[in-house]
Amino acid sequence: MNKTIVYPVPDASCRLPDGRLARAAVAKWHDVRLRTTHGIVVALDMESLDDMKRVVDQTTKLEGIVAYKVGLTATLRLGLGGAVRHLRAVTDLPLIYDHQKAGPDVPDMAPKFSATCKEAGVDGLILFPIAGPRAVVEFAGSAYQHRLLPIVGGDLPFPDYNASGGGYVIDDALDKIFRKAIEIGVDHFVIPGNTPDKLRHHARWLVEKLEQPVLFVPGIGALGGTIAATFAAVPGCRVYGVIGRAIYGAANPAEAARRLAAEALRFA
Repeated sequence: MNKTIVYPVPDASCRLPDGRLARAAVAKWHDVRLRTTHGIVVALDMESLDDMKRVVDQTTKLEGIVAYKVGLTATLRLGLGGAVRHLRAVTDLPLIYDHQKAGPDVPDMAPKFSATCKEAGVDGLILFPIAGPRAVVEFAGSAYQHRLLPIVGGDLPFPDYNASGGGYVIDDALDKIFRKAIEIGVDHFVIPGNTPDKLRHHARWLVEKLEQPVLFVPGIGALGGTIAATFAAVPGCRVYGVIGRAIYGAANPAEAARRLAAEALRFA
């Protein structure tokens, strides 16, 4: 006999006194929204900290550059707090931590993870809670409780990720994750940009459920996606391309970032 599972819902600690979700307290994200509805998040996936700081220093004041994604290459060397301190010396833009990938863990780890990330000084978290509905609620809810912005995904831009392509993740996993995420107020999502059919599918559904959902779109550049095709495919959404190698691997990162940001801003 199947047992009915009751999933936790956000309690009062997820909300501000006037009832709004705690995401409203993440002021930097409202600053980003006010600046532009479309833009570029620079993925700092290079190995050298000096290279990271150089790229950030050259791009942080460019119009259309809205945030930076910090991954494991910096944090394994310096710790998350150390990486944030170094980057804060050259930018005040939001820093998104991508744990590659947080969320596929036991739900009890969620508060510990969010508390550690908050203490380190990041502003948002990329979460891939493919461990089930309770993981979605716990990881996104814990992020809100710690005044961090949860950016929820569950798909990677590779053909053999889903079961239909020979992978291990069911094809409609992202549909299920998004349905659960919006129940607790999530409105920022990750969808690969080099899979246009998936992008259109999820964007259409999100626009029906939310007013101007926010999409963070990797897979642009080296993985085959383009800003023009990606941004045009998701009307009604705020869209930020997450781009790494096409910027930090360029001979002139500042010029590459300026060109990509200008292309994104045409959709703003």
